[in-house]
Amino acid sequence: MKLNKLLERLDYEVVQGSDEIEITTLINDSRKVENGSAFVCISGAVSDGHKFIPDVAAKGAAAVIVEREAEAPENVTVIRVKDTRYALALMSAAYFGYPAEKLKVIGITGTKGKTTTTYMIKSILDSVGYNVGLIGTIEAIIGDKRIPAANTTPESYTIQQYFAQMVEAGCDCVVMEVSSQGLMLHRTAGIPFEIGIFTNLGKDHIGPNEHKDFDDYKRCKGLLFKQCRLGIANVDDKYFHDVFQGATCRTETFGFSEEADLRAENVQLVSRPGYLGVAYHVAGLMDFDVEIDIPGTFSVYNSLTAISVCRHFNVPVEKIKDALKKAKVKGRIEMIKVSDEFTLMIDYAHNAMSLESLLTTLKEYNPKRLVCLFGCGGNRSKDRRYDMGEVSGRLADLTIITSDNPRFEEPQAIIDDIKIGIGKTDGKYVEICDRKEAIKYAIENGQPGDVIVLAGKGHEDYQEIKGVKYPMDERVLIAEVLEELAEEKKQEV
Repeated sequence: MKLNKLLERLDYEVVQGSDEIEITTLINDSRKVENGSAFVCISGAVSDGHKFIPDVAAKGAAAVIVEREAEAPENVTVIRVKDTRYALALMSAAYFGYPAEKLKVIGITGTKGKTTTTYMIKSILDSVGYNVGLIGTIEAIIGDKRIPAANTTPESYTIQQYFAQMVEAGCDCVVMEVSSQGLMLHRTAGIPFEIGIFTNLGKDHIGPNEHKDFDDYKRCKGLLFKQCRLGIANVDDKYFHDVFQGATCRTETFGFSEEADLRAENVQLVSRPGYLGVAYHVAGLMDFDVEIDIPGTFSVYNSLTAISVCRHFNVPVEKIKDALKKAKVKGRIEMIKVSDEFTLMIDYAHNAMSLESLLTTLKEYNPKRLVCLFGCGGNRSKDRRYDMGEVSGRLADLTIITSDNPRFEEPQAIIDDIKIGIGKTDGKYVEICDRKEAIKYAIENGQPGDVIVLAGKGHEDYQEIKGVKYPMDERVLIAEVLEELAEEKKQEV
């Protein structure tokens, strides 16, 4: 492919060489450069791609794309652009033949609800014969292939590569989580979103390597609504108008408010041993009753979002209802049947905000006891440990403190930090460092009417200790615990 073909949707300056040269590969990782590559110099938080120009030239790079003055050998073409991240996104789209233009792309942004909503939308559209790709926090799904995720929104080159693979696999739609980081770093630049969705906004992701302040966080979320045809928004969120300020798309809304185009009415919590759900009536642009096998008000919002999207694909009401009953997300309020007397679930809640939301939701079901098992990751903020300990101590009837991913810290030191937070409350707790033993304790001591939540690991299937990821899936641990308990019962008899 000619270099000028890759650059056709960009403003650029040829500083040295020619834009008529042939390019073999488009690369932004210096280790992957080969003869004839075009190397895009990204200025990252950890390293600056401009520093690697001598290395990539030695490996045979034909061109480098820069955003500031840079020296390169005479035989290397130098192209200057305003922003190399933006350039990488548009060049990647060209490199893969603009695959997004062959798909209906649905993008979801918001602090909470993105993951569950993507799976709900995929479940509904799959049920009526669409072939739906997915890109998100847990994985990318391309046909029968599942690729574990490193970022909620991957680098732009990877997104375009996935889109190309989806087209190849016969996909006609893709639903993807769009993080504020992804928008800020131009990972989604140039994607023609059919529908953009705003779920909600909370004060998260503010910090030195994320957003400088809350206004910047809001601004970045709003970027999605300048590159989609239709924006669908949660009208109940107090930041809705801020996020949609400057939006260029047509807008529809959902929520509980009378102002919402699609509304949830007559919400009822559904509870029986081993099962928690929610039922409500859909009003406004549609009119039907629905029940979801995931508890809480946020499940109403997530499902209402999915309905708002799928309405535009003319999905029959019965198909929507059936698909929402079946939609499950690994590690997001994932109920695991272990007893006819109490309810056990796995959830990814791994910070104070998500844990508070989860436990508050579960308390609405008036369990006999709410039991919360969790740990905190090592080499992370101690404040998170104090805050999560305080939340669980305040809201749970019993907290079981255990390990998460200790990384390079001692598990007991992390537990001691969590206890400082719990100590600010009068909450009861036990500490069991080994996570499997902690789960065994929770199941063995489960009482009729209890709701037990294993928080923090969710979809993860490993435990990271001193730089090594060891296999550890809570579903497997639960199965092993049930076997051990059954064996112990036999021996007692």
